[in-house]
Amino acid sequence: MVTDQQVRRLFMLNEKEKSRTIAAAKAGMDPKTARKYLNIGKLPSQIKSSHDWRTREDPFEKDWPAILEMLDINPGLEGKTIFEYFQDTNPGQYQDNQLRTLQRKLKYWRATEGPAKEVYFPQKHYPGDLCASDFTHMSSLGITIRGELFKHLIYHLVLTYSNWETFTICYSESFESLSAGLQNALWELGGVPVRHRSDRMSAAVNKDCNPETFTRNYRSLLRHYGITPERTNVRAAHENGDVETSHRHFKRAVSQALMLRGSKEFHSIAEYEQCLRRIAGQLNAGRSERFTEELSVLRRLPARRFNDHKIIDNIKVGKSSTIHLQHNTYSVHSRLIGEKVQARIYVDYIEIWYAQKLVERIKRLSGESKHRINYRHIIDWLVRKPGAFENYRYKKDLFPSSWFRMAYDWLRSNMTLQANRQYVRILYCAAKEGQTVTENAIRYLLEQDKEITALNVQHLIGQQNSIPLATDVVVETNSLEAYDALLQEVTCYG
Repeated sequence: MVTDQQVRRLFMLNEKEKSRTIAAAKAGMDPKTARKYLNIGKLPSQIKSSHDWRTREDPFEKDWPAILEMLDINPGLEGKTIFEYFQDTNPGQYQDNQLRTLQRKLKYWRATEGPAKEVYFPQKHYPGDLCASDFTHMSSLGITIRGELFKHLIYHLVLTYSNWETFTICYSESFESLSAGLQNALWELGGVPVRHRSDRMSAAVNKDCNPETFTRNYRSLLRHYGITPERTNVRAAHENGDVETSHRHFKRAVSQALMLRGSKEFHSIAEYEQCLRRIAGQLNAGRSERFTEELSVLRRLPARRFNDHKIIDNIKVGKSSTIHLQHNTYSVHSRLIGEKVQARIYVDYIEIWYAQKLVERIKRLSGESKHRINYRHIIDWLVRKPGAFENYRYKKDLFPSSWFRMAYDWLRSNMTLQANRQYVRILYCAAKEGQTVTENAIRYLLEQDKEITALNVQHLIGQQNSIPLATDVVVETNSLEAYDALLQEVTCYG
């Protein structure tokens, strides 16, 4: 078959060579064929007739009207679904190798007669006009803090004109996380854009359990900064495409940085956050020109931040010295039993207020159906009721460290009947004398294989200076006489 390239070469050689025969030979074709193309002056592709007839019978011609009816009702039906439907309704009529034929037929129909497809309209962005934000899960990266998987999200904010980005580590999609993340971003930015776009924030609204309250708080937050709120339509993530794309790029950058680092293990959350800040800084470095344009038109920040916490009033402290907040259980001091307190819920901690005074600050739990019990809150009465310890619902929270757990296990093995009483008394020592000194006493008794009792622990606490620290390493110095004796032995036997 003669190609267009050969004929083009023929046309060129025909102008240079002495005869058509030589030109045809050099172009790689028969002289008759060369004469044909020289006479008509067209390329093979220009004279090729279009193939508009079928080479074999259409196996779906009979059922095609029924297929069109199905597509008219639901245009989203896939070819495989339709094919399997007709295989079930007409056994033996269609074979598996005919699926591709139907898929090609449907593809042609959709392109020529099917419904119009959704059109995406590129938007023009202006400096300082719009910022977009969203939450994204980071747990898939496998970050560990001191050996434990760090389950977390980041609140991610992007300026759509320059693509400058920043983030805040958080643990749930909630108003507190949204408020803290947005405000952290604005104060880091040093100015306020005109509009803020987010998705429907259904996860945060459901977490709050009160859509009206969430909407009111969210509007108050944006009103404080003079920002106009915008929301994307349902199932239209592309409408917030700037931040969605930034999610993907940021995660990829973090993943690559961790590969270069050679480890996903961090000593603390602060160290991990510092690593993320460094990565974000590297990404933002290439956006400095447009970012400078944005800074020049951003509006001024207000005099102070908006309250980035949720307030829940009239929480009654139960008889178990606990309160229930957002599907989790926390302990407070037993002296507050029966009283009503106020909880101020921040991103990662909770403040308990009573009579307009802060009485407790508790690390906030992430997730639901969890509990955080501080043994210091209940120890005064637990030491009077040691029998309650055995089947206490939150027993696991009463082991402040692995040393206390080892002490309890030793007591269960060696003093079965007195184990609970002795352990509760040791816990009482930790509450009154200090957890660190009590832990050192337990460690010393275990290492010296001595009896672990509350009395022995109290005795060692009184003599704390005599207990070597766990970090103390004693290396005995060898005498020079020992080396001399060794050399003499070598000389004698050498």
